[in-house]
Amino acid sequence: MTRARSLMILFSVFWIVAAAPAQAADEPDLIFRRSTVFKWLSPNDKLATYGLDDPEVEGVACHFTVPEKGGYKGWLGLAEEVSDISLACRQVAPIRFKATNKLEQGDDMFRQRRSLFFKKMQIVRGCDTKRNVLVYMVYSDRIIEGSPKNSTSSVPVMPWGGADQTVQKCADFFKD
Repeated sequence: MTRARSLMILFSVFWIVAAAPAQAADEPDLIFRRSTVFKWLSPNDKLATYGLDDPEVEGVACHFTVPEKGGYKGWLGLAEEVSDISLACRQVAPIRFKATNKLEQGDDMFRQRRSLFFKKMQIVRGCDTKRNVLVYMVYSDRIIEGSPKNSTSSVPVMPWGGADQTVQKCADFFKD
């Protein structure tokens, strides 16, 4: 097989994978995007805000904003995204822990690729047992080195609404 044919096959496979629908059951919901840098002949750089529910803790939702590179590299999915990510998590309903097994401190709640091969964004979850607060942190890393840029958000486990409720203790659902 010629080199040109091999490259064409590789590019075709990449394009099929990149063009496949990104929306899956555990993918975040796009709330909105805003352009930050105008580009004449290619897509603009943008900030995008997404929302997602914690898959293990019912009643907690997180929203994060990430920069998305425009230009031809961004359009083709070849640009490495920067590590500036903001995060806010809140109680949106009564909190109920779904896990049948105890959760690990710092377990991944969500993970997303931020470059073609090497960089990923992660939202991890933990429990401040002393204060009965769920703590979420977002950061990005690469295979060789990560970024110290991060954002943290906390959600106190509290009763929801006016009804008397038994408030669960996050310590009961996390390993020591």
